[in-house]
Amino acid sequence: MPIKQTHQQHVDTIIHARWIIPVEPDNTVYEYHSLVIQHGRIIDLLATPKCLKKYTSQSEHHLETHALTPGFVNTHTHAAMSLMRGIADDLPLMEWLSEHIWPAEGKHVDYTFVEEGTELAIAEMLRSGTTTFNDMYFFPDAAAKAIEKSGIRATIGLIMIDFPSAWAKDADDYLHKGLQLHEQYHHHPLISTAFAPHAPYTVSDKPLEKIKTYAEKLDIPIHMHLHETEHELNESIKNYGMRPIARLQKLDLLSPLLSAVHMTQLEDEEITLLARYGVHVVHCPESNLKLASGFCPVGKLIDSQINVALGTDGAASNNDLDMISEMRSAALLAKAVSGNAATLAAHESLKMATLNGAKALGLNDITGSLSIGKVADITAIDLNKIATQPVYHPVSQIVYSASREQVSDVWIQGKHIVNNRQLTTLDEQRILQNAIKWGQKMANEFS
Repeated sequence: MPIKQTHQQHVDTIIHARWIIPVEPDNTVYEYHSLVIQHGRIIDLLATPKCLKKYTSQSEHHLETHALTPGFVNTHTHAAMSLMRGIADDLPLMEWLSEHIWPAEGKHVDYTFVEEGTELAIAEMLRSGTTTFNDMYFFPDAAAKAIEKSGIRATIGLIMIDFPSAWAKDADDYLHKGLQLHEQYHHHPLISTAFAPHAPYTVSDKPLEKIKTYAEKLDIPIHMHLHETEHELNESIKNYGMRPIARLQKLDLLSPLLSAVHMTQLEDEEITLLARYGVHVVHCPESNLKLASGFCPVGKLIDSQINVALGTDGAASNNDLDMISEMRSAALLAKAVSGNAATLAAHESLKMATLNGAKALGLNDITGSLSIGKVADITAIDLNKIATQPVYHPVSQIVYSASREQVSDVWIQGKHIVNNRQLTTLDEQRILQNAIKWGQKMANEFS
């Protein structure tokens, strides 16, 4: 009787790992499993012995002490502000902004500043395991150029404020340039767009109404700082006779298209309102702590079935872009605020840093979990380190014990962007030299 021949399918990439944490299904860990990648997408997730029989590849990775997670989604950044890291620390938000950040931006921010600052941020994020970020800053066209060079996935914020800047002269100019940029990147495989009105205190009603109309027409998200500080609420009551959320409800801006960032000042009735309209919340715990802005009631939001994502904010107010650290801070802070140690378990914090962020950006059909059919946006974390041994549960070790220095490899859409801690698409030395140059240029103003 003839021996049956088994045919192995040849694929682009295979990654064998000690643990795979797909995020979907929820709170699931696969041991000794493999991811199979073809044309930038995950086509299989199966036990390693079965994978070895079924598939073959010239690009095969054996990560025997690693956990694979979906690439982190940093849902709120001001990437170029990495060049302002540390210039005005230990100050409350409005003093920090009005007396230091805004004057520095007025003097220094131009196309080159944003391009080089965004490259610096991307390098830091990639080496920290972030594969997608959502940005809000001036010269978004310069940020897009840096994004294209790096191969990271990003949502570019179409910035909107009432006052002029080096990028645009007035609200109509911001909108016009933003729409042009949206059209330019509408079909880009890695770049998407979102309207990014800065905050209720910097954008008046008419521009917000226009953004609402265009967001619905183009079906793209709206990303906005909201209820960040008590000062913001007091100013809104003084100027509009209502709290900012009530004002946005009046303008018909509360919807599943809206991602509200910070949300440290919330009443129970407002949480009910957010849930009713399907608004996403982006939690930035470390920035909120550093600026003493307040505490986002994450436990109450989750209990109300509100999608809560995670962001670092900019490096000028954090002062890093480290999503592993952000997960830990989010989990610990949520427990302290709620008075319940069970609030925001480790697997929920990881979900906030991955799938929930993708949902807020409207990208959850393509990224945010290690699911068959989604793009291969993957982060590998080596748990065979003193700080993360022994491993009883890899998700807990990642959230509560690991550091970003344990991120060894990153793939974005199947491309190996970080290989054994080395950036493969960016020139690290050139990025460092540019950062030092800007630091020398700006140092005298903040000494």
